[in-house]
Amino acid sequence: MLTDERHQYILQRLIESGVIKSVDLIESLGCSESTIRRDLAQLESKGLLLRIHGGAKLNATFGTELTYQEKTVKNSQQKKNIGKFAASLLEKNDVIYLDAGTTTLEMIPFLSDLSITVVTNGIAHASMLADRHIESYLVGGKLKHSTKAMVGAPSQRFLKNYQFTKAFLGIDSIDMTYGCTTPDPEEASMKQLAIEQAADTYLLADDSKWNKVSFAKICDISDVSFITNKVSNIHQPYLRHTTILEVD
Repeated sequence: MLTDERHQYILQRLIESGVIKSVDLIESLGCSESTIRRDLAQLESKGLLLRIHGGAKLNATFGTELTYQEKTVKNSQQKKNIGKFAASLLEKNDVIYLDAGTTTLEMIPFLSDLSITVVTNGIAHASMLADRHIESYLVGGKLKHSTKAMVGAPSQRFLKNYQFTKAFLGIDSIDMTYGCTTPDPEEASMKQLAIEQAADTYLLADDSKWNKVSFAKICDISDVSFITNKVSNIHQPYLRHTTILEVD
């Protein structure tokens, strides 16, 4: 079994039970003790688990999510710069999807002079778009209070009715091995569908999003392009595997 497959198996077992014994992993995976020890150390370094005597337990912070207000104040200047750059990629008559991320919200002040149509699942986004008289559609469904996003099966059915020239998505975590992830499976499903419905997809990611892993996978890093700030080299190793647009 490949390393990535072992890691996925270990994480799945932890998600199911919270704690797992090394001897059980050795037996289930048919691996040596040294291999399991190394796997657990690598997963701990990514913040996914905590090693304990004889095994490991799920990291209590794995899968937790900041509130909308907490996200808004974090790396605010980077988000403004990234949002402005993302808006510069738009062309006349584009039909775009903006998800409910706080960085995608920073695009909206730069959209007023463009002849475009916007679909969004963000409550704050819809309000700001309306204030600027931009033709917009708000996805229906269940309102997630912490992030002010519309999610769930009704939202997905709504989204399937549209095709986009471009999609702009926020992202919680980016990792070379585990790809693009987010704490909430329902938000992950919305992002996955937006990627499928769009000709081009851009993930807007400040420094805090790189080399991290969350609970629910969205896509591989090769499936999308990234817009990020240029002040850090943290994303440089990813350049061989995906397209990264750097913002000064």
